[in-house]
Amino acid sequence: MITVNEHASSFGAAADAYERGRPPYPEEALDWLLPAGEPRVLDLGAGTGKLTRQVRARGLDVVAVDPSPGMLGELRRVLPEVPAHLGTAESIPLPDHSVDVVLVAQAWHWVDAARALPEICRVLTPGGRLGLIWNLRDEREDWVRRLGAIIGSAETDRGDRITAPFGPASSETFAWTYSVKPDELLDLVASRSRIILLPADERAAVLAQVRQLMATHPALLGKGAYELPYVTECTRASL
Repeated sequence: MITVNEHASSFGAAADAYERGRPPYPEEALDWLLPAGEPRVLDLGAGTGKLTRQVRARGLDVVAVDPSPGMLGELRRVLPEVPAHLGTAESIPLPDHSVDVVLVAQAWHWVDAARALPEICRVLTPGGRLGLIWNLRDEREDWVRRLGAIIGSAETDRGDRITAPFGPASSETFAWTYSVKPDELLDLVASRSRIILLPADERAAVLAQVRQLMATHPALLGKGAYELPYVTECTRASL
């Protein structure tokens, strides 16, 4: 049986596919998650830096932490100016009260919240904020629903409840679309932990089904790029 830790640690083997295939986050979501001013930001579970670069593009100080050397290697390649450290949500390699915001993108379900929340509180300044963000494919679109049937739909229980010592949490959603080329859609599929951990023949069979979907579905047939709809869910709470 594959454990949660095996899923969480699998991404380094597909860091290049993750970088090519995973979407960014809508800027409106970052507007909502980030406080006004010039907060110092920790991107926790930063992966290849999809969210990190968007925070950096706003001119903010940002530091990245991730448990995967492979993912951090890709992040350092694309963002050499951003401090990047090997670490976890349960053991953050930063000083006390060193950041104003901790953002966790697409990763909170890998976290032991009982251990991570006190550690996040430690690195936050008084009144600091924790923000969680998730890109979820919008399966109201037929071809996206069929893609989910092949590769597995998004988790419905992402464990995104934030508890004391944080105050009441608030949530918001943002609907948007992201244009992906056929090869990028295959990279998106190949970068999912469940697919990474399949035996090679089973992984090839899944990718073959995705290619078949692209070659036959009327919404995709003959197109050089697809508009992939997303709903981005955000949760925030402050100390």
